[in-house]
Parts: sequence; C-alpha cells; structure tokens
Amino acid sequence: MPNDLYTLEGERLTGVPWNVYPRPQLKRKSFFCLNGEWEFAEAGSDPLPDTYPERIRVPFPPESLLSGIHRTFARDTRLYYRRTFSLPDGFVSGRVLLHFGAVDQHATVYLNGTLLGEHHGGYQPFSFDITAYLQAENTLVVCATDDLHNHVLPYGKQTETPKGMWYTPVTGIWQTVWCESVPEQYIRSLRMETEADRVHITVDGVTNGTVTVGDLAVPLTNGTATLVFDEPHWWSPEDPYLYTATITAGDDTVETYFALRTLTVKTVDGLPRLCLNGKPYFFHGLLDQGYYSDGLFLPATPEGFTQDILAMKNLGFNTLRKHIKIEPEQFYYDCDRLGMIVFQDMVNNGDYSFWRDTALPTIGIKRRNDKRLHRDPATREAFLTGMTQTVEQLYNHPSICYWTIFNEGWGQFDGSAAYKQLQTLDTSRFIDTASGWFAGVPSDVESLHVYFKSVKLPKSDKPLVLSEFGGYSHKVNGHVFNDKEYGYRSFADREAFEHALLDLYETQIVPAVKQGLCAAVYTQVSDIEEEVNGLLTYDRKVCKVSKDVMCPLAAQLKIQ
Repeated sequence: MPNDLYTLEGERLTGVPWNVYPRPQLKRKSFFCLNGEWEFAEAGSDPLPDTYPERIRVPFPPESLLSGIHRTFARDTRLYYRRTFSLPDGFVSGRVLLHFGAVDQHATVYLNGTLLGEHHGGYQPFSFDITAYLQAENTLVVCATDDLHNHVLPYGKQTETPKGMWYTPVTGIWQTVWCESVPEQYIRSLRMETEADRVHITVDGVTNGTVTVGDLAVPLTNGTATLVFDEPHWWSPEDPYLYTATITAGDDTVETYFALRTLTVKTVDGLPRLCLNGKPYFFHGLLDQGYYSDGLFLPATPEGFTQDILAMKNLGFNTLRKHIKIEPEQFYYDCDRLGMIVFQDMVNNGDYSFWRDTALPTIGIKRRNDKRLHRDPATREAFLTGMTQTVEQLYNHPSICYWTIFNEGWGQFDGSAAYKQLQTLDTSRFIDTASGWFAGVPSDVESLHVYFKSVKLPKSDKPLVLSEFGGYSHKVNGHVFNDKEYGYRSFADREAFEHALLDLYETQIVPAVKQGLCAAVYTQVSDIEEEVNGLLTYDRKVCKVSKDVMCPLAAQLKIQ
C-alpha cells in the first residue's frame, strides 16, 4: 500500500485514509495499514453475504460523508466489510497480529473463512494472532452490529433520533485496521509510572532487556526498569517536554515516550488548589466532544486533531474535557506533544431521562443518593469494565490529568464504589466522580455545571471545578448542519456573541478564581449538528472569537 496520507483536494479523495502509525507509545517498524476501500453490504441476519454491492472507505463510519455510504441503519442490521490483501515480501518475521482500533459496537471477524473471534464494546482496541491462517492472498471479513435500544454497553451521545445534544449514531469500523509482525516473544504492553524525577517502566511479555533514553541505558530486569533523572524536565502546556525511549528485549524493539509531571492538591492562602508540578494551576478548558461534519467520529485526516488543539491553544486555552468519548491514540499523542491537558470522561451507558437527568437538576432538584439508580447488574458490570479498559488503554499519556466517572447522572450508580475502584487503577490523577450533579459521593473535587444562572461557588473543603458552563450559541450562515439551533443563549451576530462571552468570563469566572475556582470548562470547542454553541463552526472553517480578545482573558485566569 502507498504511504502517502489521505488528503482532501476539493471534493477529490486521494491516498490511504489515516495511514499513520496508530499506537505512538508502543511503536515498531512493522506496520501494514488496511485502511482504504473495502467492499460493503448490509443484511438482516447470517450467513455471510454472497455479494458486496457497495464500497466503503475505512476507517470512516458508514453514517459519515467520508465513508462513501452516508446513511443510517435500522435496528438489527448487520454490516459486512470485506477486503483482500497480501502482505509484502519479508513482512512476516515471526508472528502476525491483526489490530482493530475500534469497532462500534459488536464485531465478528473472519480470515480466509475461519472465525478469528468476536469483540464487544465500541471504544477499545482489540487484536488477533493470524499467523496460522495467513495465505498468499487473504480475505478479511468483519460483521458489525450496533443496538442502541440496548443500553448495556457504553454509547455516549449516539441516538437513533438525533436532536439537540444527541447526535447521529456511529456503527462499525471507525478506527484504523492494521497488521504488524512481531517475534515469538514480544513486548505486549507497557505501563509507565512517573514521579517528579523518575519513571518506573513495567513491560508485559518479556522479562529482560534494556531501556535507553538518550545516553542513559538501564537494564530491564524481571520486566521492570526505573530511570532517575538528576535534572528532570517537567511537562506542562507551556513546555510539553517528552522523553523518548527505546526498549530492546531479545528480538523485539519498540519506541515509546513519557513525560515527568506531578498532580497534587494543596491548600494555598486557605483555599484547596489543584496543582501541576507542585504549583497551583488554573485549568482553562473547553468541552471537546470529538465530532466532525464530514467524518463524524473522525476528522478527515489526523491533522484535524492537531488543528483543533492548536486552534484552542491559540485562543489561550490549556485544557480540553474529552466528553464521554474515547479518541484514537493519535489525539492523546497530539495533546502530549503540543501541550494540551485532557480531562477524560468515561463513556456512559444506561438509560437517560430528560426530567431526571437534565430538567429537574438544572432548576436545583437533585438526588443525593445514587445507590438505587441503574440497578441492572449487566449494565453496571459493563460500565465498570469499560472504565477499567479506558484507564489501562490511556494510562501512559501525560496530558491526561483528570478522570470523570459520571456526567450529570447519565448511567450513574453507586459512585462511592466506582470511585474506590478507579483509585485502585490510578492514584496519580484527579478523579471527578459526579460531574454536574447527583453528587454526595467521594470525589477529589466539587464539580459544578452552571448554564442558566450566575456562577456562585459553594463552600467546600475540596477544589472547586466548573466542569461545564456557558454554551452560548451563534449560527454562522453557510456553516451550519441544518436550520435548527440548540444552545443556552442565542446571539445573532459575532460581535454580540464575543462581547457576551468576554463579559461572562470577566464578571463571573475571573472573580471566582480568586475565591477558589481551580478549573472552568466552557461549552464547547465546535458546533455539532444542531448545537451551534462552539467557538468553531462544525466544519472548522470559521472561528467565532478572536485571539486578541481571548488571550488577554486567559492571562487574567492565572492563579497568582
């Protein structure tokens, strides 16, 4: 396959989409990308179809414009993908692994007529050892199904009836499909625990080898190594320094990276503060839901992530709250290298009630006890499994500084138990158990959502986080999804929108910082379908605010 990146030239599509190495923190030279044109069919039931009448561009989900399919599907529809491939001469040097970045929501995979296995869950990667089934020419078939009527598995903002804050569903393959060749004994995974001056690396799959960072080489013994730095270079949004490392073990060599930074809570001038690298830090953030007008769950190219991150940094922001969605690792790598803090949400499951979860809490009627909410055992188990997988999948990314377990009660149950379980997985980051309301549970922060009234901080012995606010809407003609408008306060022209946004920050957020506010997350990075409350339009072609206004504002938000 060609190595050129997929590009958009007007309406012309060229190259292989998303032909970049999909796992930046465990990188080998071996990489064969299976993205591109696949055969496509939909059916109501098994067996495998005889014909595939359509063509789809993987990894874009079929509901997206860039997929070439661009339609939604009825409940119980089975989507079938098929493509043939031959591995290059010399590619196989041991075992061959077939990887899927993510398939929403159930995937059944066949190679050369043999069932490789199944995977359930739409946001996590999975793989198969295909060495025994390889031929000179191979036929790969994937069957994908997605049942949004069943709320057991995490589903985020997807709905069969998109409207307002709920969006077009995504089905099937939506991240890179690829192969790699590995030796018989190979590095399966890494875990990197960082402190102010050192990193502890644990390797799964091999026991002995060498970890090299610049001129420093440390033996890997019994699968572990510790590197200590006399003059540590700390990571921050202002200085996103990354250490690169090479790990060699037997016949296997991988490249990786890490960063040194600390996250603590300290009392400063009588106020609890979130601290980065030992100093109080104000997390000036935006809600980032990761939807795109042409690719839905993906931008057209990986550079789309870079452009969003840099656009927000250019406006003075240092934090993105990744809202109930898990991105491809490329996004987190870009945040790591460009210097953008991530508040990462878990992806919700369970049923949603407008009155229980939105309307009544918005006017102040909130439940304090969540132990009897969402009592279905399978739903609870699926959420906790997804939470565990999310932490394991993203643990090594230094940009991630904060986990959000539940958002506004969506799927929330027994927050005390969820908090304790997350603590067993990660004690190095801040934990927000109940973002918005339905609090009354253990949490590292007091987390508030304020949309329809002024920001007033409660008394709390925990750091105060305004995890959602604002949501002002402004439609930019020629850059809208349809003629509908969803937001929390509407402005007809850009000047009025920008003035109101500036006034909101200067009269409510800046004074709140002095009173103990540690983070503020404005809604949101971009418009999404009917929501027109982004700072960018849905197509990312127009920014509704100016750098000259936003950057001086960001300077006022620093904790002195």
